[in-house]
Amino acid sequence: MIYRVLTADLVEAIHEDVLNPGELPGRARDKSLDSAIARVDNRLAYGFLKDRYDLAATYAVMIARGHCFNDGNKRTAFRSMDISLALNGVVVQWQVETIGPLMVRCAQGLVEETEFAAWLRREGTSPNLL
Repeated sequence: MIYRVLTADLVEAIHEDVLNPGELPGRARDKSLDSAIARVDNRLAYGFLKDRYDLAATYAVMIARGHCFNDGNKRTAFRSMDISLALNGVVVQWQVETIGPLMVRCAQGLVEETEFAAWLRREGTSPNLL
């Protein structure tokens, strides 16, 4: 299957959109957004991602754990995951009380990609017709 993927430029634009006034804009000096996105692309190219939920979960994990930005990493990871799902035909009605702590655990390395993807499969609603 062919998926719609995110680029580093798009993720950077997502990041700029999630920042609140007073938060530090820009990328962290010692981290690479390009590397985080490349890890997702690599998994896709080598067939490690079996569906759109795996793809979205991998974006969430790689961006949240990559800490590529000065502020807003978990929000950027969440929004990137949500956009990845939407671009690939899935809309989820998020419950803040559930997804917030899950994103924190993801950033802490306590949730693996496969576990996150399984959770997304349970939460996803009927695919959109794009």
